[in-house]
Amino acid sequence: MKKIFRTLGIAFLGGAIALAGYKTLLERPQVIVEKAVEPTMQTVKASYTPTVINSTSTPTDFTEAADKTVHAVVHVKNTSIRTQQNPLAELFYGSGSGTRKYEQVGTGSGVIISPDGYIVTNNHVIEGASDLEVTLNNQKKLKATLIGADKSNDIALLKVEADFELPNLPFGNSDNIKVGEWVLAVGNPYNLTSTVTAGIVSAKGRDLDGNTNIDSFIQTDAAVNPGNSGGALVNTRGELIGINTAISSRTGSFIGYSFAVPSNIAKKVVDDLLEFGAVQEAILGIGVDSSVKDLEGVKIGSIDENSDAVKAGLKEGDIITQVNDVKISKFSDLKGQLTAKRPGEYVNVTVNRDGEDLVKTVKLSKKSTFTSFSFGVQLKDLSKKERKKLGITGGAKIVATNNEGFRYFKVGPGYIVSKINGKPVANASEAASLFDSYNGSQRMYLELISPEGQVEKYKY
Repeated sequence: MKKIFRTLGIAFLGGAIALAGYKTLLERPQVIVEKAVEPTMQTVKASYTPTVINSTSTPTDFTEAADKTVHAVVHVKNTSIRTQQNPLAELFYGSGSGTRKYEQVGTGSGVIISPDGYIVTNNHVIEGASDLEVTLNNQKKLKATLIGADKSNDIALLKVEADFELPNLPFGNSDNIKVGEWVLAVGNPYNLTSTVTAGIVSAKGRDLDGNTNIDSFIQTDAAVNPGNSGGALVNTRGELIGINTAISSRTGSFIGYSFAVPSNIAKKVVDDLLEFGAVQEAILGIGVDSSVKDLEGVKIGSIDENSDAVKAGLKEGDIITQVNDVKISKFSDLKGQLTAKRPGEYVNVTVNRDGEDLVKTVKLSKKSTFTSFSFGVQLKDLSKKERKKLGITGGAKIVATNNEGFRYFKVGPGYIVSKINGKPVANASEAASLFDSYNGSQRMYLELISPEGQVEKYKY
């Protein structure tokens, strides 16, 4: 009996051990996953109704502006006589034997600005011309005469005679154009007449490196190529807002950017040429402090004591931020505004002085000092008293010079340039322009009056 109980005990013990092993090693525990369910968001009724604008966006239409412009843009042909000298022929065959004259033809564009035949173009299109011919959009050819030119702004005015009213373009206000605005460039690139290209205004008041002038160009990405010079830059209303002048290129052809003289400057130059025969340059009577970098505006470094800037209350250290209603961020902006004005005009100049904005009304003065950087001479106009004393009607007084020839012959400040190549000099501006045109390949004859009143002649 005891044996039976022992056997049952061992069996129960073995079963318990087996069950414990199974629970521990083989059976997996039950995993219970609880999901936290977020309560459903309650919908709240509101009275707000979203505004939906159902607009149909149509592309800008250039056809009307293009049609207005192509008939007012002309092809300009410039024929000039060039002289080529051969020093060896001069040496072996005598004086004059090495001189050869030949015709050179250049082409460009122009814009008719009045029904009676006035045409504006670039100075570099017609410079040195002995004959000018204009071809209208209807292929009719007309002879043109040069009324006047301004090299510093690269603007020239021509006149043609026709027995009918010519299609023309009105001047727009270039101050009103905005960066990003659509524009059309119309001209005759590569003699392809009446070519229209489109782009946007990329920048305003752009000053180009590589020349001596401070420019204030309109920059666009409208395609402009050789032959477009002097052509029209118009807005989508067909208003003339610029004269296409230059391209930024390493190849000589368009690669993305072109530049135009603003219409406000071109119009002012045209008005001056018609009224005075020369451009009247207006100045504030200040010197600019360019030592401060990253400055928005133009800092006044000095003030001409004889200018109206003193009377108006401008001071050294003032920062010019606005002229009339036009923002001034850099000197080329200021130059562009002054170039479009005449001496005697009044402008409202906003300056920042010690953190305070002040508005001063300044009467613009006439620029009387001009510099020929290529020839190395600075000139100024003569006073009425000086002209009367010397018995001349024009002339230009030398203020400073670093020209080697002048230095060698001891020609310096106080000398008066009275004639260049036998032609009387009207003023300092004309003398500086004539000096700039000298490139050393041709003869130049100067007639000067010394401070002692003696006439001296020099040959370059």
